[in-house]
Amino acid sequence: MLLRFFFVLVINLLAISCSKDDGVIYKPIEKSDPYVLYKEGLEAFKKNDFFFANKKFSEAELNFENVELAAKSAIMSSFSLYGINFYDQALENLNRFLKTYPSDKNIIYAHYLISIIYFEQISDEKKDLEPLLKASEKIKFFLDKYPNTDYAIDLKFKKDLIQNQLAAKELFVAKYYVSTQKWVPAIKRLKVIVEDYDNTVFVEEALHRLVEIHYHLGLEEEAKKYANILGYNYNSGEWFKQSYKILNKDYDINKEKEKKLIKKKDQNLFDKIIEMIR
Repeated sequence: MLLRFFFVLVINLLAISCSKDDGVIYKPIEKSDPYVLYKEGLEAFKKNDFFFANKKFSEAELNFENVELAAKSAIMSSFSLYGINFYDQALENLNRFLKTYPSDKNIIYAHYLISIIYFEQISDEKKDLEPLLKASEKIKFFLDKYPNTDYAIDLKFKKDLIQNQLAAKELFVAKYYVSTQKWVPAIKRLKVIVEDYDNTVFVEEALHRLVEIHYHLGLEEEAKKYANILGYNYNSGEWFKQSYKILNKDYDINKEKEKKLIKKKDQNLFDKIIEMIR
């Protein structure tokens, strides 16, 4: 009972001491004008001072009562972070934007910017594969969901570049397996290129390597199968000539080149004659 009385007494004394100044215990901080903050952020943004712009846009978002303007501040803050290559922070901000403002008109742009951030983090295909896969996944998502937007045109081009890099990665690994005579994993990697990346510039070499490996292993029918595919689609390419040489030992690639050179010279001569008689 005595302990309880002492506790109540201490509380009352604290309350009295805290209320000596005009009887105010807590004075709230005055709210900033979000329009002023946004204007300051925009001015910094135009000067490419993205660090300061991000700070002001973030403050504006917290002070805007209008949801649309708060969302606009958030997307500007995200782009400012992207502008200074703060990729992780920009992605975090964009993902928060998507959750906080799911109906905002800038949702499409947010998804586009996420795709661009992943794309710009792609490095050499011989190194980390994760950024390639993330970029590919996000771009595919965007193209499936927003195929008829202006942003889709740009991302379709980037998708083709990613496909080439993924194919290059597979080819690089396949060649490593060939160099260590690990034929089965090499064949698997090359088949991935043929089946999944058949529109890339690496499919011709992949088909040739399949001819080369199967012939080396004594599987001539399999070698001929891939040579036929290569010939049907790329019969004038250098890789087909290399494969043809494997299956036809008497075939002389250099003589074929000489024939082409002669034909080219004849054509040049023909063109000159035409000019003379005009």
